[in-house]
Amino acid sequence: MCSRKRNSEPVKNWQRNGILLAALLAFGAARMPYEAALGKQLRAERLTPPPLEIGTRDRIGQTSSAVALGGLRTLVATFLNLRAFTFFQDQRWDDVAETFDTIVDLAPRTRYYWETGSWHSSYNAASYYLENSKLPALRRREAWRAAIYRGRAFLERGIRNNPDDWSLLANLGFLLSDTNKFPAFRDANETFMAAADAYRRSADTGKALPYVRRSQLYSLARVEGKEQEALALARSLYAVRKNRTPTLLILLFVLEANENPAEDVTQRAIEIFETPQKAYDALSVHWHRTRERFPVFGVAAALKSLETTLVISPEKSIFNQPLQAPAGPDDWFGK
Repeated sequence: MCSRKRNSEPVKNWQRNGILLAALLAFGAARMPYEAALGKQLRAERLTPPPLEIGTRDRIGQTSSAVALGGLRTLVATFLNLRAFTFFQDQRWDDVAETFDTIVDLAPRTRYYWETGSWHSSYNAASYYLENSKLPALRRREAWRAAIYRGRAFLERGIRNNPDDWSLLANLGFLLSDTNKFPAFRDANETFMAAADAYRRSADTGKALPYVRRSQLYSLARVEGKEQEALALARSLYAVRKNRTPTLLILLFVLEANENPAEDVTQRAIEIFETPQKAYDALSVHWHRTRERFPVFGVAAALKSLETTLVISPEKSIFNQPLQAPAGPDDWFGK
């Protein structure tokens, strides 16, 4: 009898372990669809980050990958940000860009990394190529343009990952309307329209600062064929006193002059700016803002009339002061 017990016990243990294993497998199989659906839902609602791609794991190395998979992605991103700063100091622009590509894979919801990565390309790298006279002019020109394009693409990728982030959208609008950046793009109308749209989307989030809606106007007013839409926006902004910046007042004036060419532009300028002298000063400043490509409907006529009213001598006339030609790549790098 003792011998039978010793022979039967292994059979019972094997059966018990087999049943337990089968139960665990069945339980795991039953949980998989639920956990997969839950994980997908959490990622869709941005409560958990997406899984690391194989390429990202390879770039950050085995140790950092293990840390990131352990739930400390932001820690790895922080260390990589320090590495990117070292590359920036050494002016290793491709390494800076590649490092920030990895950083945002680890922390796609952190605005700072998107804005900083874009800034390094669009501003720091672009300025380097603009001022580095050791490189041939044609190479500098193309590298400058490529850096700005890369900064724009990086911001747009950030917006796709964070579509409700007003600051990323506003930064895109700022880049596209920057006097020193928009000449990098081939079509000024298309670029200013994209800037206006970025500012509009930013303001529409309801979280943006007040300047964003005004910036939408500043970009939209520079798009040929959008004068009526820009005028409607200018009037709605003008209705709120805190929006009455010098640029907004000028744009209200020129867009109204475009809408009604028969308008008494001198009288309207005095109404907007309160006195003939203030009107003349404001219009004179605008007349010289040639690099920014703002419209100038009615400005010349109003300035001529105000010079008569203010008894300004021909020697001091605004029209005898040279205008600065709009600057662009041809001026910076040579034709």
